[in-house]
Amino acid sequence: MAKEHHVSRTLADELEGCNHRDLGAIPGPDVVGENQTTAIEFLLLGLAGQADQEEVIFGLFLGLYMVTISGNLLIILAISCDPHLHTPMYFFLANLSSVDICFSSVTVPKALVNHVVGSKSISYVECMTQIYFFITFINMDGFLLSVMAYDRYVAICHPLHYTMMMRPRLCVLLVAMSWVITNLHALLHTLLMVRLTFCSHNAVHHFFCDPYPILKLSCSDTFINDITAFTVGGLTSVTPFTCITVSYACILSNVLKFPSIQGIRKALSTCGSHLTVVCLFYGAILGVYMHPSSTYSVQDMVATAFFTVVTPMVNPFIYSLRNHDVKGALKKLMFRRPISLRFYS
Repeated sequence: MAKEHHVSRTLADELEGCNHRDLGAIPGPDVVGENQTTAIEFLLLGLAGQADQEEVIFGLFLGLYMVTISGNLLIILAISCDPHLHTPMYFFLANLSSVDICFSSVTVPKALVNHVVGSKSISYVECMTQIYFFITFINMDGFLLSVMAYDRYVAICHPLHYTMMMRPRLCVLLVAMSWVITNLHALLHTLLMVRLTFCSHNAVHHFFCDPYPILKLSCSDTFINDITAFTVGGLTSVTPFTCITVSYACILSNVLKFPSIQGIRKALSTCGSHLTVVCLFYGAILGVYMHPSSTYSVQDMVATAFFTVVTPMVNPFIYSLRNHDVKGALKKLMFRRPISLRFYS
């Protein structure tokens, strides 16, 4: 009870100090006006306003994060330890699991640490860094899902040429190009964010530095940021989604030509897990970020929490429960002692 009172009082003091204390005036060009100074920290208010609700959310986030890390690590270990899974499809799946671990680690640990130490603050540099890696990993998820869709297209529509078309060098090149594009895209948005001025209002109604809520706090003109998010950001999101749609349209048109229903069912069964992950991922993305930052709402915040915390956690379960090869590899991993790490080559 004393702890809850202390946390509530600390939050109240920080919010009150947001408007009355000097948030760390930076001399020179960072001074906005006579009565306004640039904020060098933000206050992450989280998803709940009461101490008892924060305790529940803390326990929920901690449990989901631990499951996310352990589940995705098991997928990576199972793929690397089983020679039968050293194929392009599982190479991409191992990369997806690695990105999901990083994606969750960008946002959740900071929220958990802030709750433990009883602080809501995050420095300006930490916030911009979090935005950079958040944009990088969220877009990397989309690019990997599109590459996996192309892999399924080649496997189903061109099975005789699969080995030749999906060569190891091509697989590595596709992943490397995805990393380059997503990092350049994140760098562009972060540089545009850094040029903005953030004045005394520094309370973020979120548990991490989501770009849209941060943009709403700026006392500068965010027109260029919004236009860039719609054009470059939209292109970066729509391009992988278009590749996925075209790949599955070709798969469907080819599968419908199969003479037997059993053949159709077998071909589509290899795509079920991937389609489920795609629907979860893009369903949340399109609903949250394909509108101006000024219209960001509480529903968007909940949806963001869903795909930053829940989606990376359920991906391993989707692939392991619906994939007999992965389930077999996990069983072998549980009952073997010597573990030799080796990725697809």
